[in-house]
Amino acid sequence: MPIEIPRNAEQIVKPAWLKVRAPGSEEYLQTRNLVKGLRLHTVCEEAHCPNIGECWSHHTATFMIMGDLCTRRCHFCSVKKGTADTLQPLDSLEPERVGYAVAKLKLKHAVVTSVDRDDIPDFGAAHFAATVRSIHRQAPDCKVELLIGDMRGRREDLAIIMESGVDVLNHNLETVPRLYKKVRPGADYQRSLSILKWAKELSSSSLTKSGIMVGLGETRDEVLSLMDDMRAHGIDIMTIGQYLRPTKKQLPVKAFVTPEEFKDYEVEGLKRGFKFVEAGALVRSSYHAWKHTATSSTSRADGQASPGTP
Repeated sequence: MPIEIPRNAEQIVKPAWLKVRAPGSEEYLQTRNLVKGLRLHTVCEEAHCPNIGECWSHHTATFMIMGDLCTRRCHFCSVKKGTADTLQPLDSLEPERVGYAVAKLKLKHAVVTSVDRDDIPDFGAAHFAATVRSIHRQAPDCKVELLIGDMRGRREDLAIIMESGVDVLNHNLETVPRLYKKVRPGADYQRSLSILKWAKELSSSSLTKSGIMVGLGETRDEVLSLMDDMRAHGIDIMTIGQYLRPTKKQLPVKAFVTPEEFKDYEVEGLKRGFKFVEAGALVRSSYHAWKHTATSSTSRADGQASPGTP
């Protein structure tokens, strides 16, 4: 059973399986310096990801393009919110800098995401596509995974992205339908599922991927029903992680899900035909992302680091 959190509890002690080592290795500092030197943003920093020490020590970062200000108001996310007065035009040289960083880090699997930019006519589709092409040109052996927004349901803009040759198209459902209004105001569950279905239709060779957070008040049956919806829309890979409140401005955690429950979700997902299920307390969309395309027969549900570099 999940560990229930008393109402209004703010200083609850996290379970042992959620404790991570503070970052500070030489490799971590090298990655940080490269990212900062190229004036790039990462979701690792902006979203207060608990895995930043591990991933950056492995010279792995999830690049966040199109600035650090978001036009959405999701209640689980700590990324800064932008307005008409604060949002900046896209940096046309950013795709080249991301490609250079990927080549410099010698990545075999690069993950690129973005803030939502509903102020841009194509929602940043052309910028995503330019970034994919830049990575392929500067690091031709590197697979590219994109974690995109819902493009407001515009298939023609999604087509621009898929035509770039992306290897993995990721769009997170984030939570079960019942919690959408509370967790993802401005988003639509069926619209998000359609984006993932269309991605497969537009590029049958690309893998599709989606993830959710647990601990927001969902039930096991709701998660299993969501899995069924994912598979009905052809989604290949699923990630499941514990929701952790970034700051007191975001939604509180309703429950800490146990390692045994994550293992159960992994087993249920594989039964339903996902090619890979990454389930664990510290799992995030891009956590161990390089493994998700390396095999379709095994998965890992302990949410812990695996040795070596991607």
